[in-house]
Amino acid sequence: MPKKKAFALRVNEDMMKAIEKWAADEFRSTNGQLEWMLMQQLKEHKREPKKKK
Repeated sequence: MPKKKAFALRVNEDMMKAIEKWAADEFRSTNGQLEWMLMQQLKEHKREPKKKK
């Protein structure tokens, strides 16, 4: 499993509430939802991280 790196993220309060609601609707944690959203954008723009062998 890849290592996870912690970092601070400043997000508009209304945006955070929307993300938290979306996460709850999808039965994900807020962190899991943010990771999923980021990966979707990486895939859409063909910038996914390379898989290690």
